[in-house]
Amino acid sequence: MTDRISNTFNSTVGGAKQTIGETIGNNNLAASGAQQKAQADAAQKAADAKTNAEGVGHKVQGNIQQNVGSLTGNTSMEARGHANEVRGDLERKV
Repeated sequence: MTDRISNTFNSTVGGAKQTIGETIGNNNLAASGAQQKAQADAAQKAADAKTNAEGVGHKVQGNIQQNVGSLTGNTSMEARGHANEVRGDLERKV
């Protein structure tokens, strides 16, 4: 979550710098702001992709644990599987 806040902050500041630079005719400020915003947006997309991949992994792991737990009568494993599946769903929605 800290990366999300940092990326959002840098994207917002970069966009503001770009707008201010364009408004006052300062090309260096506008270019610096555009670069900062682009880097923050790219970093956020990469972080989102990583979180989504982890979510898929937890969902698959949870599904396997539930099935093995159910087949072996291990209710603890089945419950852990359900928890991992829910965790995976949540990670994919964030």
